Amino acid sequence: MKNQRMLDIYLRLLNNREVNRKKLAQEYKVSERSIHRDISDLRTFLLSTNVLSEIIYDERTNGYILQNEDNQKLTNSEILAVCKILLDSRAFLKTEMIGIIDKLIKQCIPKESYLKVSKLIENEKFHYMELQHKKEFLGSLWEIGEAIQKHLKMEIEYERMDKNIVKRTILPVGLMFSEYYFYVLAHIDGINKEKYFENKDDVFPTIYRIDRIQNFKILEEHFPIPYKDRFEEGEFRKRIQFMTGGKLRKLKFKYFGNSLEAILDKIPTAQVIDELENGYLISAEVFGNGIDKWILGQGKDIEVLK
Repeated sequence: MKNQRMLDIYLRLLNNREVNRKKLAQEYKVSERSIHRDISDLRTFLLSTNVLSEIIYDERTNGYILQNEDNQKLTNSEILAVCKILLDSRAFLKTEMIGIIDKLIKQCIPKESYLKVSKLIENEKFHYMELQHKKEFLGSLWEIGEAIQKHLKMEIEYERMDKNIVKRTILPVGLMFSEYYFYVLAHIDGINKEKYFENKDDVFPTIYRIDRIQNFKILEEHFPIPYKDRFEEGEFRKRIQFMTGGKLRKLKFKYFGNSLEAILDKIPTAQVIDELENGYLISAEVFGNGIDKWILGQGKDIEVLK
């Protein structure tokens, strides 16, 4: 009976539920001293393992909670922030998104915080709008990620913007998310760059929107990537904000708008060269042609010099 009771208490703590000594004593029809000994035994058990957690007493609520010593669990504020970002991303189908959000919120402690966070995002959950492609691909993300990690080739059937389906054998090197969509970045195996590429010397990967991949197969064939040539998603992300192909380009432009901060945030490689009387002189390094449409959308605020 004691072992079963201790296991139940431990499972409640693992599930971020607060346990109250008095209530547990009433539930199990034992003395509060017995529950106190159970908690002490569980503390001793945790100390004997490599689990970086401890059971602490919360005076505000008169209960016990399980706390990670290395602060690996999200705080309630962090959970709320992540939920807000996820909902705004619109990255998944509604059923997938609600499932992820609910799992995150259940990490809140104590129970009162769970109810507060739930209330704060209740309206956004209800009015959540899915993207038009209506496709599930959470499982695919993990499979593609493993192919990238293990350097395995993939065969894909991909729907282009003109609705035509093309078959490719690709060498996946990166996985990214940008403005609603997930992308796999990959080199095309055996492609004639001189025939099919605008720039035959292009060394950058091709960008594929994952929801447009109709079918894919992970092959058992490895492809080598020398360390010096390995793809770095972080460096690539600094230079691409619009997920379109093209060359690596260097820009120089004048900015006359009211929010320099917005420009520097939008283009991470942007640097202020000089402060002008009515604006700023800025240089940047970007990948692809997507920047062109964005510049046109800025109207008179940007004057391209080079």
